[in-house]
Amino acid sequence: MPDQRQPGIFKWSRRWAPGLIPLVILWALAGWNGTVPFETGLGVQGRAAIKDMVLDGASIMVEGRDIRLSANAFSEEGRLSALATVEAIPGVRLVNDATGLLPEAKPFVWTADRDVVRVTLGGTAPLPAVRARLIEAARSDLPGVEIADRMTFARGALPRFEAAAVLLIDQLPRLKEAKISISDGNVKLNGMAIEIGGREAITAALKNLPEGFSVAENIVQAPPYIFRINKDPVAATLTLSGYVPDNNVHAAIVAAIGRKFSGEKIVDNLKASVGAPAGFANAVMTALGSLSRLSTGSLVISDREVKLSGDALYEVAANQLRESAGGSLPKDWSYKADVSVRPAASAVDSTICQQLFSELLGKERIRFESGKTDISPDSVGLLDRLIATTLRCPSTNIEIAGHTDTDGDDAANRVLSQKRAEAVLSYLTRAGLSSERLTAIGYGSEQPLAPNDTNDGKAQNRRIDFVVK
Repeated sequence: MPDQRQPGIFKWSRRWAPGLIPLVILWALAGWNGTVPFETGLGVQGRAAIKDMVLDGASIMVEGRDIRLSANAFSEEGRLSALATVEAIPGVRLVNDATGLLPEAKPFVWTADRDVVRVTLGGTAPLPAVRARLIEAARSDLPGVEIADRMTFARGALPRFEAAAVLLIDQLPRLKEAKISISDGNVKLNGMAIEIGGREAITAALKNLPEGFSVAENIVQAPPYIFRINKDPVAATLTLSGYVPDNNVHAAIVAAIGRKFSGEKIVDNLKASVGAPAGFANAVMTALGSLSRLSTGSLVISDREVKLSGDALYEVAANQLRESAGGSLPKDWSYKADVSVRPAASAVDSTICQQLFSELLGKERIRFESGKTDISPDSVGLLDRLIATTLRCPSTNIEIAGHTDTDGDDAANRVLSQKRAEAVLSYLTRAGLSSERLTAIGYGSEQPLAPNDTNDGKAQNRRIDFVVK
């Protein structure tokens, strides 16, 4: 007997089948919607977990409950720590390890270059934090200067690399152009200092490089070390500018100017600074004597070169000054002279001549080495002015009279005064004056100008006079 229920079942399934299809679709959508938020959540947690870890190029990819971690670590410990951190995230089933170590730089090179407009930091840095501190150090040392970061990361830096790099960055304000590098422990500098003394300051700072670092090359140049004196006879001034090594040399130069130049006002704009070439003080003292022989002119010392320019008082003096600086300059120094001759002044009669001689010798004295007949170099300028005056008196005869104080034996004083007068006569004849017009006589202590009972009086009595005959 046939089963009467089969058609009913069939009818029922046909009636419900169309309704099952939407249910299946809804179930699939619900499963997909639940998976996407779950994966997104794992990704957020993974990125948050490694956010503060020291990694380069880190990325998180999530597939279901599995995470793929890609990164370059700065150490094996850091790499393993990152993996362990991600594995510990709740809900993670598997971590696919795509991590590695940052390449090691051999040699480890870091650079800092300064030009007119910017400082460029390049090469490699060992850690992001170190890189950030180097950039901050440059910005702090050079406010307003563009800092360009071209640094990449690598392993292999020596211990205390950061301290060495910061010390070198600290030198950049002293340089207007520079190329600085660290290659492992070798430090190289090349550039131009902004100011006098900058090179020496950098050299001193490099002595504080941390252990393991040393200077392989230091080619920092400095601006010329310039010393200048301008002599203006109209204003009767000597203007000093430029640099001197220290206060002691400064004082010695001013004192020498006081001895070599009479009556000129000193306008002193000198500044003390390191960086003077070897032999600077001796070169200045020698060159001052040459300048004292000019009626107008300038003396410029630039590094190891002495330049003299201006007008000499007569032709022989000009020739002498063109040939030498009036003495021996230190080794490796050079000398250049652009010296002409001042136009000759008009001739005057004997009365005016005597007045001119008395004015010159009333302001300053011809000096001699103590107890000797050698004329002091401090007196060459005065002698040249006496010669120029003698040339204005072509028809007069002149007695060169030597005098002493009363100290010592009378006979010895007479001999000393005679020889000193003859030394002056010899200087004048070498300048081209006729010996027939000149007479040297030593009077010893016979004709004092002042009492010999004081040092000041004795100093006045030790003298050379020019007497028109």
